[in-house]
Amino acid sequence: MSGDFRDGNEDSLYASAWSAFVADGVGGHAAGEIASATVAIRLASMLDATEGRVPGEARLRELVAIANSDLALRVRLDPALAGMATTLVGLFSDGVRITVAHTGDSRAYRLRDGALAQITEDDSLVRELLATGAIGESEIAEHPLRSVVTHVLGGDPEDAAALHVASEPARRGDRWLLTSDGLTDYVPIEDVAETLAVAATPQDAADALVALALRHRARDNVSVVVADVVELAEAPAYRPAFGGSAAADPASSRTL
Repeated sequence: MSGDFRDGNEDSLYASAWSAFVADGVGGHAAGEIASATVAIRLASMLDATEGRVPGEARLRELVAIANSDLALRVRLDPALAGMATTLVGLFSDGVRITVAHTGDSRAYRLRDGALAQITEDDSLVRELLATGAIGESEIAEHPLRSVVTHVLGGDPEDAAALHVASEPARRGDRWLLTSDGLTDYVPIEDVAETLAVAATPQDAADALVALALRHRARDNVSVVVADVVELAEAPAYRPAFGGSAAADPASSRTL
């Protein structure tokens, strides 16, 4: 969703039965929408080979490193794109465990037994200032540097090396949310938790969260993926869905 304050959408998203991710092109840098789409399309193309399954952390880090290197390649082909970058947050499963990966300030949340937990911690300047005691928690929302991220994917090999990765057993009944900061910067987390808890399906939850962001007059792109952990009698068909810049990028033949 671009919203009422931005004409373009710098976010990209992907969702399948086994994996999902959101990438947010970094504002203030060149071609954020191209950066997010480049990473999303490359990751998706590699996930196609296993229908979205990712067998462990080592393979996931390899996939993200390859997608990150595509950013450097695009800059070499078009120097005008120099400086483009993107956040990334994703869930990647092998059917037994769920691996969460992120860099930047896009977030993953887990709703379990009615309680919402933030699983990722922002790579942001205000979080570093908070950790040192330079600012308080109440100052974050209005801080002039709240949008400054300290780690993103920008094509440098060190960017992929800084990726945060953690895994846990998949637990039936959990509901996961992946979101760009356009949601969490404007919608109180209590409202996000309530919306996730009452929605009947992941699609209902995602639609309701986007509508909620619009009501709160979000001034940034808003992209969300909601996923439920369920027990399957057989492997589902592989039907990946795309949104944002990844769906519109001419380098991709995919459409929603």
